[in-house]
Amino acid sequence: MRLAAAIAACVLGAALAAPPARADRLIVSVSNHRVTVTPNYSGEELVLFGSVEKDGNTPPGRNAYDLVVTVSGPRMDLVTRRKERKFGIWINTDSRQFLKVPSYLAVFSNRPLEQIASPEVQRRQQVGLNNVLLTQRVGPDYADVVPEDAFRSAFVRLRKQHGLYRQETSAVTFLTPTLFRTGIPLPAEVPIGTYNVDIKLFADGVLVTRTETAFEIVKVGFEQFVANAARNNGFVYGLVTAMMALMTGWMASIVFRKD
Repeated sequence: MRLAAAIAACVLGAALAAPPARADRLIVSVSNHRVTVTPNYSGEELVLFGSVEKDGNTPPGRNAYDLVVTVSGPRMDLVTRRKERKFGIWINTDSRQFLKVPSYLAVFSNRPLEQIASPEVQRRQQVGLNNVLLTQRVGPDYADVVPEDAFRSAFVRLRKQHGLYRQETSAVTFLTPTLFRTGIPLPAEVPIGTYNVDIKLFADGVLVTRTETAFEIVKVGFEQFVANAARNNGFVYGLVTAMMALMTGWMASIVFRKD
């Protein structure tokens, strides 16, 4: 009995002392970690680049990888409204509030997602626009719904039209079996804030490893001054804005006055 206990203790001690087995590792970076928005900003494209670092535990026959990059912008509450034509005019008849959803959401991969992983793996890992959680307020409840939901589909479609939601299944390029790159387009109306980049590495339909990086979009110059004033001194900002509007109207009345 004592011998069995001693053997068990030795095995446990060896297991605790042994270093954990390493897996393939991702090393990534973006071309610019701080994007500045000026009055003449018309959009920009960042470049995400990186490599897969193998180790001794990598299966010898593993030479093909798949990569899915998900970029999500600052989260905010947004509303989608349904309009209907009644009595010759379009009016809002219903609406749905989306809570803390990404203001910008882009999914890039090296090939179609259905060729990378099974639907179950895609849902579990939230791979693709259809699988990213977009929480809605449905009456008193909070939940995500099926991708075919009318409000969810309309919400994603409208964000796509402004270039704020996108999914491109041939945007990641493997320069070598382990070196890769992809572009991250940022439209002119891109929201200000921190953007998280989630990179998932797949092999044979299985998630091998993942890593994250981030970049920031900030306003500079007069736009930054106005944004800070509105955020930190709301009352003063509103008062000054009202006075400027009155002054502009008064000046216009003088310039265009007819004698």
